[in-house]
Amino acid sequence: MKTAEQVTFGGAGLDRAAHYRGSSDDLKRLTNAPEARALLLWRGKILVRNETRDSLLLVSMDHELVMVGPGGSVHAPVFLGITRDGAPRFACDISNWEPADLDEAVLEQFFDPTAQCHPDLPEGHAFVELRGIMTRLSPLEAELAATAKAILGWHKTHLFCACCGHPSDCVEAGWQRRCPSCGASHFPRTDPVVIMLITHGDDVLMGRSPGWPEGMYSLLAGFVEPGETLEAAVRREVFEEAGIQVGEVEYLSSQPWPFPASLMFGCAGRALNRELQIDPIEIEDAIWVSRQEMMAAFAGEHPVLKPARKGAIAHFLLQNWLADTLD
Repeated sequence: MKTAEQVTFGGAGLDRAAHYRGSSDDLKRLTNAPEARALLLWRGKILVRNETRDSLLLVSMDHELVMVGPGGSVHAPVFLGITRDGAPRFACDISNWEPADLDEAVLEQFFDPTAQCHPDLPEGHAFVELRGIMTRLSPLEAELAATAKAILGWHKTHLFCACCGHPSDCVEAGWQRRCPSCGASHFPRTDPVVIMLITHGDDVLMGRSPGWPEGMYSLLAGFVEPGETLEAAVRREVFEEAGIQVGEVEYLSSQPWPFPASLMFGCAGRALNRELQIDPIEIEDAIWVSRQEMMAAFAGEHPVLKPARKGAIAHFLLQNWLADTLD
């Protein structure tokens, strides 16, 4: 696709500057640079500005919440990279902070609409779900937020060595964990996922998972298994979930999806049959949707169907399918 990198989180040219990660002198220089800033995250939520909540709030590297210690960051700042104008960017996890009157049940919902305001930050600035603001951010801010959420989420779930079970150390500016006991090195994990625009004539295959908001349908998707190509994963997942045989498969676009750590591979496939045989363990429902119905859904005029969330690659692929711009 000519517009493949226009997908949300598609990148904005952030220089990851990986050659600095192992140099304590370079990292000290970057940290102390006057233009250096850190993005704060709390339990996976992103810190945004108060006014319209359409931009990130970055804090200086000497802010007390960036400092390591009780109530501050969980570990040393992760170096994200350098912007095109030469500004170093870092990420800090301050999940040690416990807000008052926190409703844990709301945090576990499909989408958490609440916002948390830290007393040591300007009034009104808050931590919010990235899903809710991802389409409002600039490409650079979206890349920073997605990278920070993914890498800090990985640290949270990989505190111990997978080889011997000993607590591991955060090294290489946050891009590696090393075991002090057995010496094993561990690197950030990204899970490959195929998401499929499956068509039969002028219809597209849509499905929904249990627990989704009423009326919400999206493209079928599934994890790529070890030893499997993207094409094979597309055919297997569609058949397992909906009983549809898929012929020709082609790659369209990809999207980093830090919920929690996936890389979505958008593919198009041609269905060889139409009769649906749904696996209720895999999905709740699957339907064929005509181009006309999908246009009505995108316009908010369909009586039942709600399209995939804006910012998700499913929405991006469907939008290009409707516009006939998949090539």
